[in-house]
Amino acid sequence: MRFEDLDVWKIARQFAKEVCYLTKKEQFASEFRFKEQIKSSAGSIMDNIAEGFERNGNKEFVQFLFIAKGSAGETRSQLYRAFDIGLISEKECNEFTVKAENISQSLFNFIKYLQQAEIKGIKYKT
Repeated sequence: MRFEDLDVWKIARQFAKEVCYLTKKEQFASEFRFKEQIKSSAGSIMDNIAEGFERNGNKEFVQFLFIAKGSAGETRSQLYRAFDIGLISEKECNEFTVKAENISQSLFNFIKYLQQAEIKGIKYKT
């Protein structure tokens, strides 16, 4: 299995791509720093899932999944800020925050599963 096979990574990848497209709107043109920040936090979700997976142990993987979950929350907060300053519509804000919340919930469920799993990863095989 590869991290590319994980449904939560696939969803996070699609979300990062959609956030990137969202920031191509004309309203973001003068907001370079903010645009890069929201793209970075959205990309960090998928990147941390991948990095944790490659650590080959559940403890490390769970740690990186929590970081990914935090990045989903950060992105959600930035979406509200983008709405508040008129960069995105209320509809876009709602659509993207729901997607970020769904990713957070998926990550939480995956974390719970890994914490209860008997197999702890290649790193811990005797």
